Amino acid sequence: MYFRRLADMRIDHDKTQKEISAMLHMQPSVYRRYEKGDREIPVWALMQLADYYGTSTDYLLGRTDNPSRPRA
Repeated sequence: MYFRRLADMRIDHDKTQKEISAMLHMQPSVYRRYEKGDREIPVWALMQLADYYGTSTDYLLGRTDNPSRPRA
């Protein structure tokens, strides 16, 4: 249920779907489908969101509950 985490992160950062879709260079309707779980998010977009929010892709995907980015 990663799409819920996408919405939670966006809301926690006080951003709109329109702002996030612009950052990802896509139409808001496309991004909205990711948050609703209607479409799977592409890897490139997931990576950009992880960088933007300062977290890991595993956190966004719900594979961990630790939002901290692992150190290299």
